[in-house]
Amino acid sequence: MKNILAIGNSFSEDAARYLHQMAEAAGIETKVVNLYIGGCPLERHWQNIETGEAAYQYQLNGKATERMVSIDEVLREEKWDYVVTQQASHDSGWMDTYEPFLGLMLDHLKERLKQSSPQAEILLQETWAYEIGSSHANFMRYNRNQEEMYARLKRCYSAMAEKYHLRLIPSGDIIQKARQQEPFRVSEGGISLCRDGFHMSIPYGRYLLACVWMKTLFSVQISENHYVPETGEGENAADEALLKRIRQIVEEEMG
Repeated sequence: MKNILAIGNSFSEDAARYLHQMAEAAGIETKVVNLYIGGCPLERHWQNIETGEAAYQYQLNGKATERMVSIDEVLREEKWDYVVTQQASHDSGWMDTYEPFLGLMLDHLKERLKQSSPQAEILLQETWAYEIGSSHANFMRYNRNQEEMYARLKRCYSAMAEKYHLRLIPSGDIIQKARQQEPFRVSEGGISLCRDGFHMSIPYGRYLLACVWMKTLFSVQISENHYVPETGEGENAADEALLKRIRQIVEEEMG
């Protein structure tokens, strides 16, 4: 059993949606928990640690629950193998939004995990740039330019990972590389990996994220993973040829 905890927001919700199911299809038993507050930045995560507030919706194996929890409560819940956090997407490209909050948060996590999960690895998920033409209110901070946003967030995440000796889950890198390949070249009329200009699409964008996390955490081949995401009412069934193309891109880019 591999226990994975994400302390994040809707971008970690996107990443965690299919991870448990894809791992199961690969014969890997997991418990995947996402602590969710929409748009939550590192500064608020640290404030929540300080206050001990039960401010997070507890999402288990890609499904929302009605349980509200604090970070410390969940840290005590399991022997965690991986704990992942990230900056809010709108702040991701601004270095001065990371500190001192990330450093304080990491110190706290390490101290708590030393007691309950000494084997745990802390990672950062590199978030991604918004889609071309996104209407997100904070896209203007990046001059409504996807390449500028990507370059800025990549620089920030790389600097923080190096500073604290953390591995990155390279979601932003792989999404950006996929956007340059068929059939995901939006500027040429291709399929967007976003559903609303910034969150990942259902199922393809979220599926890509699950592939990236699988490769990072478990170092497995995903080319023959036969998990097909279930789709909800009113959603189109997943095209298995597109799922295969996504797996191919992730394998090519991550090795």
